[in-house]
Amino acid sequence: MLMKLSDKAATIYDQITSVNAKLGDLRQIAKTLKKDHPLAVELWSTGEFHPRMLAILLFDPKELNLEVVDQLLEDISITDQKSHRNQLTDWLMANQLLKIKKLIPEIETWAEDATPVKRRIFWYYQGRLRWMGKPSPENTPRIVELIEKKLHDEHPDVQWAMNFTAGWIGIYNPQYRDRLIALGEKLGLFKDEMVSKNCTPNYLPEFIRIEVGKRGG
Repeated sequence: MLMKLSDKAATIYDQITSVNAKLGDLRQIAKTLKKDHPLAVELWSTGEFHPRMLAILLFDPKELNLEVVDQLLEDISITDQKSHRNQLTDWLMANQLLKIKKLIPEIETWAEDATPVKRRIFWYYQGRLRWMGKPSPENTPRIVELIEKKLHDEHPDVQWAMNFTAGWIGIYNPQYRDRLIALGEKLGLFKDEMVSKNCTPNYLPEFIRIEVGKRGG
């Protein structure tokens, strides 16, 4: 529910909504404001995309217990525009949730949560573990089995993150490469997706082939 904004919050709200603020602009504003949890709560209450993206940067992680995070994710889950919903989810995960060590064990239980937003976070987290070039986690065999079992029928918001994880497993774990390429060929997910110049396609066989090639594999 929209709160009555303080003068400070109203000024910032007007600043970022009167123009088409870019994510870099929001980061610069956040650097100036630093952590300000009450302000973040006010901005979040607007329900609007850019104020909420800025709010994520301003939240005090000490205030983000599981109850608060659950409410934030519930708010995100009812965001109508898919691109905004996914950006809010990923921004919250990258800028807050993964930096709060006490939340990581909770995130690791979200693989089969009832809410797509939590499942997306689980899978994007798994993908980032591998994308950052860390040693393959011990759960990789189970993760591959879940991908093979669930990728085809997953919610579209989750499907991308699961496919992302599959790609990085195929890149860094050669023993699963052919298996995951075959899965991508079978399902054909993202095969006809338009890809911007210099961007790696999401189609799993091409994603793996290109990224392995970059690494001399």
